Amino acid sequence: MGVAAALVTALALAVSPVAFVQSRAANGAFSEPGGTPDALLTSWAVLGLRAAGATAPGSLEYLHSQEATLHSSNDVALVALAEQALGDRDAALLARLHVKPSGQIGETLNSTYWGVLALGRSTAATTRFILRQQTKSGGFAWYAHGQPDSNDTAAALEALHVAQVRGAPMARGVTYLRTFQTTSGGFELTHGRGADAQSTAWAIQGFLAAGVAPPHSAFRYLASLRRPDGSYRYSARYVTTPVWVTSQVLAALARRTFPL
Repeated sequence: MGVAAALVTALALAVSPVAFVQSRAANGAFSEPGGTPDALLTSWAVLGLRAAGATAPGSLEYLHSQEATLHSSNDVALVALAEQALGDRDAALLARLHVKPSGQIGETLNSTYWGVLALGRSTAATTRFILRQQTKSGGFAWYAHGQPDSNDTAAALEALHVAQVRGAPMARGVTYLRTFQTTSGGFELTHGRGADAQSTAWAIQGFLAAGVAPPHSAFRYLASLRRPDGSYRYSARYVTTPVWVTSQVLAALARRTFPL
């Protein structure tokens, strides 16, 4: 590579991931290139930006305006987390996260993890419920009796961190997470699927929640996916949903877990 080409590359890489995500906002609402704004993508963008210490002007007002459109517990929890990252704990929105007598929150295991993160606490029943879902392998799944995966395992570790769980459950979860790391340094969602940026970001957060240093190779893998415009590829093979992907990577690069 010549000097001029190297300079152009260096200047291009100077565009930050934060700047890329912020560029996708209009009146506080975020959208993918060629897409339309929505509350969930806006929430992810807010979480990534706030984890990185950046602002998201107008996003709190936009999220408030979209609360009536939220249907699943996961959606409610995600938006509530983003609003909290912007300084507003919406009691009425959080009240929609129903804790069942079993301790489950919402419709699935995943919604229970997210419910704990949004509420910022876990009842004794919910903590027991989550711990009962840990498989013999140490992993956690999206739904009861489902196949565990890296993303849900990381989310469960974050929820257990909020619940102040220590010891064997966390160590087993970390051991299971490590089985998803590939030779690239990145982590895959399920075994054999191949590494991707979002699963790697989740794994980093899972390690942090468990009080374990994430592998340096995971950060090197993410660095290999960075594009000149500041966004991140989904994987070595694919570029898709760059705002969502980059937003999730930002939280991992900042070494922040949820809730922020």
